[in-house]
Amino acid sequence: MHVKRFADAKPYDAPNHRGVVGLRLQGFEPGGPTNQWLGYSQFLPGGGAGPDSTPFEKIYLVLEGRMTVIIDGKETVLSPMDSCTIPPNEIREIVNRENDICKMLVVIPYPPGVKP
Repeated sequence: MHVKRFADAKPYDAPNHRGVVGLRLQGFEPGGPTNQWLGYSQFLPGGGAGPDSTPFEKIYLVLEGRMTVIIDGKETVLSPMDSCTIPPNEIREIVNRENDICKMLVVIPYPPGVKP
């Protein structure tokens, strides 16, 4: 078992993100997961990401607040404990349109060629 305490989580900068603090909860460390990593994102009001895509799928799980996910012009609002999977190469944008911080978990596989 690999335990990582929240106090030991390190921030990371995600490309094309704004108004967010991201913490890596698991991944990219010795003894950690070998096929995906887990992030904790805290989006300020007006914060978000994209529009862009990645060559791998992502899973979003909203813990607190609400997040608007926009794909092909269609908007879907995720509320606490709602989740979604974004397939590889799907262009998405996410925006926190609320006045509260949106807290989300993000599960992402390691990019091709990256070995933890």
